[in-house]
Amino acid sequence: MRKIDSIIIHCSATPEGRDVSAATIRQWHKAKGWNDIGYHFIIRLDGTVEQGRPVEQPGAHCTGHNQKSIGVCYIGGVAADGKTPKDTRTDAQKASLLVLVKQLQAAHRILSSHIYGHREFANKACPSFDVQAWKQEVQL
Repeated sequence: MRKIDSIIIHCSATPEGRDVSAATIRQWHKAKGWNDIGYHFIIRLDGTVEQGRPVEQPGAHCTGHNQKSIGVCYIGGVAADGKTPKDTRTDAQKASLLVLVKQLQAAHRILSSHIYGHREFANKACPSFDVQAWKQEVQL
C-alpha cells in the first residue's frame, strides 16, 4: 500500500444542477489519454459517493501531489452559465463530503492540517469553496 498523507478536494467544474457519474468522468479522462479517472472518489448531487480510481493507486488530480494524496471530487463547482466559479454543493453533498473525509482520515491517519482544496496547489478556483474555512466550520 502506498503512503497516503493528505486529501485534496476538487469540483468537477460542471454547471450547478447537472449530475455526472464517475463513469462519465472516467470517459472524459480517458479521452485525454489518461489510463483511468484521476480522482479516487466522486460525490454526486444526491450525496452518493462513487469509487473512482482505486485508493491503492496514485491519482491524477493534483500535479506534484498525486503520490501521497487521495483526490475527492464533488459534482458541480460552477454556476449555471458553465463558467463562473460557485460553491454548488447540495446539502447531501456537504454531508457526504464530511463523512467521507472523516472516514479517510481515520483509515489513513490523515491530519486535519493535511486536507486541502485543489486551489491551494494550482491557479484555479477549484473546488469553488474555501476548504480551510470549511474545516473550521465543521470542526475537522
